[in-house]
Amino acid sequence: MRAVILRRGEDSGWIAECPSLPGCITQGKTKAETVRNIKEAIEGWIETMTVHGQAIPEEDYDTQVLCV
Repeated sequence: MRAVILRRGEDSGWIAECPSLPGCITQGKTKAETVRNIKEAIEGWIETMTVHGQAIPEEDYDTQVLCV
């Protein structure tokens, strides 16, 4: 399981990134599309690293939502 951050993009779309996988970021027009895209991006990131014999970082993020 990986932590994912979703945020609004500048053009009213959405951006998603997986902080524990450097450079694993994507975007979409809707939240649902963006979630599908980041799932694909995470799978592709891990597959690529595995093929190239690179280590897969452990998930090291703990997330909390704060109301300030």
